[in-house]
Amino acid sequence: MNGPLLKVQNLTKHYPLGSGLFKKTIPVIRAVEDVSFTVETGETFCIVGESGCGKSTIARLLMRLVEPTGGRVLIDGTDIAGLKKDALRAWRRRMQMVFQDPYSSLNPRLTAGQIITEPVENFECLGRRRHQALAADLLRKVGMSPEMMHRLPSELSGGQRQRLGIARALSLNPSLIIADEAVSALDVSVQAQILNLLLDLQQQMGIAFVFISHDLGVVEHIGHRVAVMYLGRIVELAPCEALFAKPIHPYTEALIAAAPVPDPTRLRLEAPVEGEVPSPVYPPSGCAFHPRCPLAVERCRIEVPPLVPMADGRVVACHVRAPATEISGNPALAGDRSILLAQ
Repeated sequence: MNGPLLKVQNLTKHYPLGSGLFKKTIPVIRAVEDVSFTVETGETFCIVGESGCGKSTIARLLMRLVEPTGGRVLIDGTDIAGLKKDALRAWRRRMQMVFQDPYSSLNPRLTAGQIITEPVENFECLGRRRHQALAADLLRKVGMSPEMMHRLPSELSGGQRQRLGIARALSLNPSLIIADEAVSALDVSVQAQILNLLLDLQQQMGIAFVFISHDLGVVEHIGHRVAVMYLGRIVELAPCEALFAKPIHPYTEALIAAAPVPDPTRLRLEAPVEGEVPSPVYPPSGCAFHPRCPLAVERCRIEVPPLVPMADGRVVACHVRAPATEISGNPALAGDRSILLAQ
């Protein structure tokens, strides 16, 4: 089909804190607030940000593991956010997930072969011969010996378990894989193996990835486009090379400046930003980053900045670096944010 493989429009997720009596207003955790982006076939779209910014919540919303408060999630033009249980089941084959923890995400009572073939058996019956052939093929694809299909997860290393999780995700031939901190629990050498494996599989099978991480070094290596999130909102979205070469939003600058570098002679003289991330229950008015931003002006304290397109194809939400008047000359962009987010 024409158009992006995945299109997210105004995705929102609020978690109410308790229940109100007599229609009393109760506070909510604003985990994700008005997030929009697109993912093309064969693209790696990365989402980065501090802990608690809403990255993992987006992953669960895309998979419908939690229900959205508002917004749309379209796969090939079909809004899966509004599908009922039976209709959603058919779309489960198109999207799979690789979880952060390679230990708790695998059933300890199943063998590696059973873990790989279990998703397929949810849709069709596999005979013993097909079961073993499928498990052996996918184990080879992720760089493991077919003989390991008879082992339990407890008999595998952390890297082997994560490879097994990837093999399970591949078993249904999905178009889209959501990878939520898929290498954060692994040693650096094993991380490199898994990342190279994902890149090879993407080239061979044309899979699109939504790759969620707090490790900017990993994102720079694997990503095509990057969305930077702060307190539930996207503040900058840009091609990977452009983002790391010249970040625009002050928070993106601080995030990149805080990333460790493999050079002990380079010392950071001062903290990029000060203060703590505000509460998602009672976020600041205006731009959520303004209490920590060295460039904040009065407008930042009052008005939420819209995402504005820049000359190099990125979009930025900042009153100082990307004033909203820049879109006034383009009615199409001013009227439909999904257009500028797809650029």
